[in-house]
Amino acid sequence: MRARELGIEIGTGVPGPLNAITDVVGVRVGHTTLIEGDGPLEVGRGPVRTGVTVVVPHAGDVWSEPVFAGCHRLNGNGELTGLEWIRESGLLGSTIAITNTHSVGVVRDALLRYEVAARGGHEILWGLPVVGETWDGMLNDVNGFHVRPEHVARALDAAAGGPVAEGSVGGGTGMVCHGFKGGIGTASRVVPEDRGGFTVGVLVQANYGRRPRFQVDGVPVGQVIDAAEVPLPGMPAPAPAPTWPPGPGNGSELGGAGSIIVLVATDAPLLPNQCERLAQRAGLGIARTGGVGDHSSGDLFLAFATGNRGLPGSIPGVEEPLTSPVRMLSNNFISPLFDAVVESTEEAIVNALLQAGTMTGRDGVTAHGLDGHRLVEVLRQYGRGPREG
Repeated sequence: MRARELGIEIGTGVPGPLNAITDVVGVRVGHTTLIEGDGPLEVGRGPVRTGVTVVVPHAGDVWSEPVFAGCHRLNGNGELTGLEWIRESGLLGSTIAITNTHSVGVVRDALLRYEVAARGGHEILWGLPVVGETWDGMLNDVNGFHVRPEHVARALDAAAGGPVAEGSVGGGTGMVCHGFKGGIGTASRVVPEDRGGFTVGVLVQANYGRRPRFQVDGVPVGQVIDAAEVPLPGMPAPAPAPTWPPGPGNGSELGGAGSIIVLVATDAPLLPNQCERLAQRAGLGIARTGGVGDHSSGDLFLAFATGNRGLPGSIPGVEEPLTSPVRMLSNNFISPLFDAVVESTEEAIVNALLQAGTMTGRDGVTAHGLDGHRLVEVLRQYGRGPREG
């Protein structure tokens, strides 16, 4: 169950109809989930717990019609390709994908291959695809390179608006967050009409954080649901002290490494520097759940705005107008969008944890899901969460 289905309301903002990134009109999401095998790790054979998630920024052809975008790095032990061109031009000109750390290259190339094929293979295409990663090697045969071009094509073919699958799906299949099973999560907010009525949607791939720091709506949940109650991945219960070596994505008290990718979409008419300001605020949503951008964590954020359409694509050989008219939201009205990013990021992370369930991966390592009813109990102990009755 998602947070709001349990009566947990993060912040004070109003969610969109789906409480998802797809509340921003035109945004589509697709997943390919790869789950195969059990038992001891055999590199190249499995067990496989991985996948790929794609986000299509608008209903048109983003490769030839980019949108304004901005990015931010909280901690840089990670990868989100294509950011240099976004920083340079302020434009996002590709579909976005998220996968595991060792599959970034194949996914990047597959995005281009898919688009070349869609254009009949004759048109010259220039593109710098945006592909992010988090490390799923605790549960997955990450060195087996199981994500292939056809899996990217399948996710693109499946990309759609509407409700978004969350938890252990797509790129989030093998992820761990705050010592619980992590993965894909999403949420949205609609700012008040007198502030523009714009929609902000967030999608996360959550694979970061230490259990004792985990909190929901200001409640220290990870100190209550500790490793003695819900073991950390790779540890027996009860677990008075972590024994798993600190490493990417293990969520232990000693580690806290791992990564999180945050994608922010809005239909507001923002310029690139304003998109960058939105991207920065994703870090505050992560902080509200207890993330601090640990030394070996990759915390990378991208925000794009669809409120200006028809921007030239800088395609070689294509004639473009000398100038393009654009709109800009007054900065005096941007703070409600900041609120929306912070709240949506926090809620997306909580949704990812609640939707992930328990998963056992390679070598029998188990990442336990966050039980929603137990979470509600803890919140009520601190005077938060749904009211009785």
